[in-house]
Amino acid sequence: MPLFRLCADELWDGEMESFDAGGEEILLVKLDGEYCAYQGACPHQSTPLVEGDFAGGVITCRAHLWQFDARTGRGINPQSACLKHYPLRIVEGDIYVEVT
Repeated sequence: MPLFRLCADELWDGEMESFDAGGEEILLVKLDGEYCAYQGACPHQSTPLVEGDFAGGVITCRAHLWQFDARTGRGINPQSACLKHYPLRIVEGDIYVEVT
């Protein structure tokens, strides 16, 4: 399985960043010390989510204000939307995101 690796100290709590992992755009968020990895583009019109807002545990797309729960990737507005989740693990300070 292909893995994408980055250093855990590259992301502060309450921040999000996007990374290209073999042609796949990945959005990495850190909230309350926990990391989550999701697809990097909004499912609505493929706007990069990193260009949006991340506040109060909510990721908001800048284009049409679609919102997602940063802990689960589930849609808040609209509720029918959902972000693809990528499994990750942290080993000796490095984050490994499984990209399939």
